[in-house]
Amino acid sequence: MYGLQPAHLLIIVIVAIIFFAPSRLPQLVRGFGRMFAEFREGVKEEPKLDKPKSETHSESNARS
Repeated sequence: MYGLQPAHLLIIVIVAIIFFAPSRLPQLVRGFGRMFAEFREGVKEEPKLDKPKSETHSESNARS
């Protein structure tokens, strides 16, 4: 009932064309495409977690 339907998307596109003017619309779409591509790359990458530094052998012997 509250979902975004194709008719809603069409209205949004028409308003965007009128509001942003045809000259600026390609820049807007290009920026959105780059943002979406970066988002997809970020989702594909595995999270880089900092691993705790393990103690070296000399440090553990000095504490014993």
